[in-house]
Amino acid sequence: MREELVTSSRAPLLIALLLGGGCATYDADIALEHQPAQDPNDPNRFVLLSAEQSVVGEPQVVFTHAEDTLSDLARTYGLGYDEIVAANPNVDPWLPGENNPVLLPTQYVLPDVPQRGVILNIATKRLFYFPATVAGEQRLVLTFPIGIGRVGWETPLGDTTVTSKATNPHWWVPASVRAEHAEMGNPLPAIVPPGPDNPLGLHVLKLAMPGYLIHGTNQPYGVGMRVSHGCIRLYPENIETLYALVDIGEPVTILNEPYQMGQQDGALFFEAHQPLEDDAMSPEERLVLLLDSHVDVGGQPLNDHLRAHVMSLSRDPHGVPISVALYDASEVLTRVRVVHNIVQPDPNEPTLSEVREMIDSLMDETL
Repeated sequence: MREELVTSSRAPLLIALLLGGGCATYDADIALEHQPAQDPNDPNRFVLLSAEQSVVGEPQVVFTHAEDTLSDLARTYGLGYDEIVAANPNVDPWLPGENNPVLLPTQYVLPDVPQRGVILNIATKRLFYFPATVAGEQRLVLTFPIGIGRVGWETPLGDTTVTSKATNPHWWVPASVRAEHAEMGNPLPAIVPPGPDNPLGLHVLKLAMPGYLIHGTNQPYGVGMRVSHGCIRLYPENIETLYALVDIGEPVTILNEPYQMGQQDGALFFEAHQPLEDDAMSPEERLVLLLDSHVDVGGQPLNDHLRAHVMSLSRDPHGVPISVALYDASEVLTRVRVVHNIVQPDPNEPTLSEVREMIDSLMDETL
């Protein structure tokens, strides 16, 4: 693969893409000029180097091919649709253009709960899996984007377990779902057999919460959105990986945390996502609880300046962890890693117009 160099002529556009806030004290040339493109990081698997580490990964930037869409880039680099759109508010999701920079929000604050089993944060639309380890083994975390329940069909919160697993499942369609589809003029049978028309995909993990599953999908472009009837959807390749690792009895924690703080390499990070529109708790309440429960890297309560800074960052939620001690949202520019564009055209994939129609249809269903 040829080496690609990022020149400073691209930097002003990247500044416009990255967060759109902060004091803009950094010169983009420092981060991007003559930076060689590297191979991208593993999109799903991260090593935890210490017990204190609560942030994994790093932000990446990729330059587009003319035929790319943000959906293509999201799936290639382990992201969901809403994640990549939120991180690139000034980019046309369908026509980003040739050789334009797209920020890949591939750094993640880990949920602030015990690191065991499967953890689902519906606000960030991500799943985290912490495989069990024995003494001397590296601690790992796997993370995947997820589709979650839309308004009126919310994914429930709480602690549960995996009670069974199935490959090539039948979908026993709930009466409520059948009634909804009948009203839309799209009736469903009582049972959908395995195959390309089955929305559960190839693998299913059944939860102790009656009626709720973690499963694949026959509509991968909806991963990362609020599109389901409450179940959790993963890309087909991601559910295949997770299915092989998760055992019956595995603990599952489902939470709703749009604002998160964590530490990596001695720095404190804040990650903000748009709160769910039907969230029972106000954003202000969530922020106060978060700030009251965290300390700085020195172990001291957050001072008034840091608290005010975090609150200001929360007003522009792009899902990208920001090092709060630097008081500048654009500090991400100093850390981005420029990577090769590895999107591979697939002759069997739907056309651009078909993908747009699918996502528009999924979004219409969430209204």
